[in-house]
Amino acid sequence: MGKKQKKPGKGKEKTERKTAKGEEKRARREARKVGDEDDIDAILRSIQKEEAKKKEVHVEENVPAPSPRSNCSLTINPLKETEVILYGGEFYNGTKTFVYGDLYRYDVEKNEWKLVSSPNSPPPRSAHQTIAWKNNIYMFGGEFTSPNQERFHHYKDFWTLDLKTNQWEQILAKGCPSARSGHRMVLYKHKIVLFGGFYDTLREVRYYNDLHVFDLDHFKWEEIKPRPGCLWTSPRSGFQLAVYQDQIYLYGGYFKEVSSDKEKGTVHADMWSLDPRTWEWNKVKKAGMPPGPRAGFSMCVHKKRAVLFGGVVDMEVEGDVIMSMFMNELYGFQLDNHRWYPLELRKDKPAKNKTKDIKRKESNNDVEANVDNEGDEVMEDLEEAIEGQPEVHGVSNQLIKSLSITKAGSSKSSDVLSDSTTQEAPPEAVKPSGRINACMAVGKDMLYLYGGMMEVKDREITLDDLYSLNLSKLDEWKCIIPASESEWLEISEDEDDDDDDEAEDNENDSEGDASQADEDEESDEDAAKNVSSAVSLLKGESKTMRRKEKRARIEQIRVILGLSDSQRTPVPGESLRDFYKRTNMYWQMAAYEHTQHTGKELRKDGFDLAETRFKELKPILDELAVLEAEQKAEEEASGSTSSKRDTKKGKHKSAGR
Repeated sequence: MGKKQKKPGKGKEKTERKTAKGEEKRARREARKVGDEDDIDAILRSIQKEEAKKKEVHVEENVPAPSPRSNCSLTINPLKETEVILYGGEFYNGTKTFVYGDLYRYDVEKNEWKLVSSPNSPPPRSAHQTIAWKNNIYMFGGEFTSPNQERFHHYKDFWTLDLKTNQWEQILAKGCPSARSGHRMVLYKHKIVLFGGFYDTLREVRYYNDLHVFDLDHFKWEEIKPRPGCLWTSPRSGFQLAVYQDQIYLYGGYFKEVSSDKEKGTVHADMWSLDPRTWEWNKVKKAGMPPGPRAGFSMCVHKKRAVLFGGVVDMEVEGDVIMSMFMNELYGFQLDNHRWYPLELRKDKPAKNKTKDIKRKESNNDVEANVDNEGDEVMEDLEEAIEGQPEVHGVSNQLIKSLSITKAGSSKSSDVLSDSTTQEAPPEAVKPSGRINACMAVGKDMLYLYGGMMEVKDREITLDDLYSLNLSKLDEWKCIIPASESEWLEISEDEDDDDDDEAEDNENDSEGDASQADEDEESDEDAAKNVSSAVSLLKGESKTMRRKEKRARIEQIRVILGLSDSQRTPVPGESLRDFYKRTNMYWQMAAYEHTQHTGKELRKDGFDLAETRFKELKPILDELAVLEAEQKAEEEASGSTSSKRDTKKGKHKSAGR
């Protein structure tokens, strides 16, 4: 039998169409690369010309809050601890990257922003570093990205901002570090200490572990070289530094090894101390309960404690499916004894409940006197404390409310929590979402957290929210400025290529897929705005959701609720008693930060936190277990296989800044 004969001209026409389309795309791509809009040198020259036109400082009062951005700097004004200085940053909307060079001053007490424009300002940048000393803010390095992300420019300039006059001045001192971003700077006495960072132009990648010191009295740079045979930290970026007395502590970071055929990224979780009197590094053994490895986290210092927030963890969920977990946990590192511990927030109890607590404590004194410090007797004492226990506000009360669990699913735990049916519902707990590359600063015992970036599916959600937390009380996050809706334009070359090819082969199918993709994009956008988008999944309303998408969404819910942390999450079938018995050390360490209690009182404080977490999550975990069982049964019945989800090209690079 011979071959089936093709209709004359059809194959040739199709080939010519595809060839013409491919050439057109290549031409567009090249035009974008060399176009004026993405010529990074031309952009920077244009910015310099505009800066030269400025003749005097202009301060615009009471302006709107800054636009969404990540990798900016937030610095406490040393002359006024209730004012923060925000500079620079970047924003990506799916098609273009915007890099900022604006300077904002925010008065916390008045809740007012000022926008400062002055002659001789630095060019726009992100992933730079700033420190404050006396009347000035000092800034080094950073990077500028072309709108299409095809070109990068790393800075090696050094600037100072006079906070009294709002005037910028470039410091032209010899021996400055090479161009870089993702480095870190801290102030030790009258010296700026700078370490690490990276230089990545897509064609060339370098990670640094060099150490530089700038003397603020003599305005001189000095590079500190390692002595032969001494310990020295490996190259990295995106780490954090903390100063305490005569020690500088380094934690974490990111390193990327690039070869001709592959790239390999490493997320560090090690800790080092640097003695600035001898400039020698020593490895610090991690004690207590340290956070797991993560990239893109933020850190600041308050008294004897370093506070860590956020970061991203990539993990294989099933086969080759990758899930990115954007964390919103708080960890503390005690700088005097080198111990890590979780920071769980705990709101003060209402005055009424405090009175009831005193009465209950007096009535239980005889019972407590006979309780041993270990074993089952401790648990019996703690279980007695459950009865009539006043409501504990705390860890994440918004979960029950925002997930809208039905009364049938949560009535049992609600009955235990409330003293009477007429008791008012607790106010919704406020908590920033998980993110990377956020800004943090501390002034007058208050921690301020601004902006950053998170991902939902293949979207980057850039944030512009501002939160505060009293580090002396550790009671609750306060949202000063809520997040606005982040712009996202779903256009990329790869997607254009895929869509065109699908349209060539089967136009009807591609239209159906596009319709489904639109629905998925809308639901993902809702998930970024509010955890309550998970309700439809928990209640079984998303009947049309595909199996792969449903599995990914289940994992997304687990990430949002923090279910990956076994120390903070009950296992299936686990009772409150067994949950606390398994995790009591975690909760006692968390409670100690609030009360400084010891012995029996500390165990009760820890139990309060564990009980709150257990009762919040139990109904949700039950619903989720049913859903996962149904999902597993569907997959086994259909014999479905997981498909690979590509990770975003620049995410780890971004987290390493």
